[in-house]
Amino acid sequence: MSDVDPRRIVHVEAERVSHVSSTDYPGHYPDEDHSWDLEKFRQSLKVEVTRLSNRSIEFDLVGVDASVANAFRRIMIAEVPTVAIEHVYVWNNTTVVQDEVLAHRIGLVPLNVDPALIEMKADPTDTATDRNTLVFHLKLSCTHNPSYKPPKSSKLSALPAKSAPSSSVPISSVVPSDIPVPSPDELYVNHELKSGHLQWQPAGEQEDVFGNTPPAPANKDIVLAKMRPGQEVEIEMHAVKGVGKDHAKFSPVATASYRLLPLIKILQPIPPNQANKFASCFAPSVIRIDPKTGEVSVDERNVRRDTVSREVLRHSEFVDKVQLGRIRDYFLFSVESEGPYAPERLLPEAVKVMRGKLAMIKKAVVSLTQGEGEEDAEMAEG
Repeated sequence: MSDVDPRRIVHVEAERVSHVSSTDYPGHYPDEDHSWDLEKFRQSLKVEVTRLSNRSIEFDLVGVDASVANAFRRIMIAEVPTVAIEHVYVWNNTTVVQDEVLAHRIGLVPLNVDPALIEMKADPTDTATDRNTLVFHLKLSCTHNPSYKPPKSSKLSALPAKSAPSSSVPISSVVPSDIPVPSPDELYVNHELKSGHLQWQPAGEQEDVFGNTPPAPANKDIVLAKMRPGQEVEIEMHAVKGVGKDHAKFSPVATASYRLLPLIKILQPIPPNQANKFASCFAPSVIRIDPKTGEVSVDERNVRRDTVSREVLRHSEFVDKVQLGRIRDYFLFSVESEGPYAPERLLPEAVKVMRGKLAMIKKAVVSLTQGEGEEDAEMAEG
């Protein structure tokens, strides 16, 4: 990255950060035209996926202003729609978890429902239909495991003669030490209320709409409550479409963050006897040391791992030999997906929401300008 335009660099110094604001706008530099150009934007824009898994994605977004990058981040968190449980009707709950707490936990369970297959209510008070509401049911009771048989001890151990159990009697004299303590899985049936116990109840045309992907929790192993014999729960739940700015349960991401690409420039050669000390000031594998010559260089592929901690600037022998910074328009995104969206779908969905916002603004501007023209005409006629 040694050929980076100096105007793109945010300087990270020992006591301050400088050159933070962008300067590529009309009128800042004399005799330079920085008006926005679509072709220039296309040439500079780059989106590259660097890591992808089932639940997370890391990608580089290059060539945009921080306001645009942050807009995409905020849209992914708060404005990409999902489906979550909104109304919880508790018919019976004898667990130790209060109704309100249990309802809150159920509402935060991510669902695998594609939001494109369900309509959003224009108003929360709108009537529930098969096109805007999904119904789930939960009924579970905990019982003793009838097949459990306590193991027999090979030791004969009993309480002291002619004495009743008391706190002074050691537990080892009451329970034989060779008997293992049984687990709840051995003792009870349905001792954990999990998200997988939620059962979808199709209504209207929903069976045809959702086809082979019936609505269900995205993770079926989320523990909602612990239960013991005699306790039971029966609940009906209604799921609707919403966005994260209304409630966090509608957010499609667990985290969505970005940081600027670090820039490390070695201004003067680092003596071989100081190479290891210099490398230890950065994240592992960021600094490369030639095993034969001891020459120190920056690994351009791993420089993104550095946190720009400025540790190297604490050492006087390195202050004039290195320059730290970040590239202002090079964003390293890290996004974790929850719910129905595959990680690679989140940015396109955010772009779709952004396009909708721009279309609304354009329509408003056109309407405003046309309205002003009509008003001026009416005033001229009057």
